Amino acid sequence: MKIKINLSSIFGFDFFLFVSVQILMIIGIFFIYSSGVNSNGVVVSTEYIKQIVWVISGDILLLIVSFLDYKIFKAISPWLYFIALILLALTATFGQVVNGSRSWIGIGSLGIQPSEISKLTTILFLSSYLEDNRNSIQSIRTFIVAFIIIFLPMGLVLIQPDLGTAMVFIPIFIIMMFMAGGKSRNLIFLISTGILTILFSMYPYYSMFISKTESNSIILFTDQKIMTIISLAMAAIVIISLLGYFLTRKGYFYLISSFLTITGISYVLSFFARKVLKEYQVMRLIVFLDPQVDPRGSGWNIIQSVTAVGSGGAFGKGYLKGTQSHYRYLPEQSTDFIFSIISEEIGFMGNLLIILLFSIIFWRCINIILKSRDLFGSLIASGLVGMIFFHFMINIGMAIGIMPITGIPLVFLSYGGSSLWTILFGIGILLSVYHRRYKNVN
Repeated sequence: MKIKINLSSIFGFDFFLFVSVQILMIIGIFFIYSSGVNSNGVVVSTEYIKQIVWVISGDILLLIVSFLDYKIFKAISPWLYFIALILLALTATFGQVVNGSRSWIGIGSLGIQPSEISKLTTILFLSSYLEDNRNSIQSIRTFIVAFIIIFLPMGLVLIQPDLGTAMVFIPIFIIMMFMAGGKSRNLIFLISTGILTILFSMYPYYSMFISKTESNSIILFTDQKIMTIISLAMAAIVIISLLGYFLTRKGYFYLISSFLTITGISYVLSFFARKVLKEYQVMRLIVFLDPQVDPRGSGWNIIQSVTAVGSGGAFGKGYLKGTQSHYRYLPEQSTDFIFSIISEEIGFMGNLLIILLFSIIFWRCINIILKSRDLFGSLIASGLVGMIFFHFMINIGMAIGIMPITGIPLVFLSYGGSSLWTILFGIGILLSVYHRRYKNVN
């Protein structure tokens, strides 16, 4: 009799997921250490020691959570969500200002970043809500309530202001709603509105800083009176189109009303977005399009990051032999630009290892989503996949110059306790879902 052993299932523990996370964190410690070495070879930072402490304590947390039944989080998810909202409100009011954002709350050097914790608490609460409302998942009411659940923490994070972290909530919401069976039409509406809002918001700045042309069309996006007239005109056409649709049931009336509704909402939101965005946030988007607009100011980070990545070549300059980081050309090099240091010192081939490990994590997460017989577990896994994937794509894209700088860390690799503990707590829940994939059948 032939015995087949599945290594990923021994003791119901997903070793592929666990080991991939451990390897990434070990790599992160090595390069956080490298980021703290100056051009004379002297270690000027103890961040790597703190990271080791956070990794060890985070792993203990991960293992404890993995052996708990994740169903217990369903009952307490509203309380966790509510506590996170309170912490976000307190942080926005009394928090410590770091890099222009009031994101930290604590005493002295000891503090937490509630915005990181709120990602996980929101995923848990939204998963619970969507499971409880599975029978009405395609209704507009369920969609709106679900979006409010996401918007409340996202709005409080925007107040800090932390645009990068706030953006993470959007892919979490979209993926979770899609996996729950939400209407594609509603998701397309949301995505289209978001994209158009960004384009409309940036158009005046693009004309001023990039194309450097004096276009009369700019006033269509900056003059409040003109914007009001245009918005009212679009609203009137939408009403007329809807009346036409209800009276004739002609599809083109519905398409016209849908298109103008998306355009009109985006147009109005772009006005408020320009009022809310800080100057440095606007410049981050501008220098993404053209870093040479401000090469020694806002464009410095992206120019130096791309230089570091490119100078690594195929095999890198060697560990502790990078110049961009050791000569301190890269700001926030242990957090936002950790991938730039890795690229410079171990090159393209080393990056392939990083990408392979993340690919294994995504593969195992998708496997958990598909194999879970419980909607709550599947939705938690979906939200965490959305969060990890967004961090992965934006941070690496930022380092190589194909994404705007947003201040989003590279999970498992970047320095930071709040971010690491949050994601390891989430991985612990994923392992719990995997372990009980056949035991929680609805």
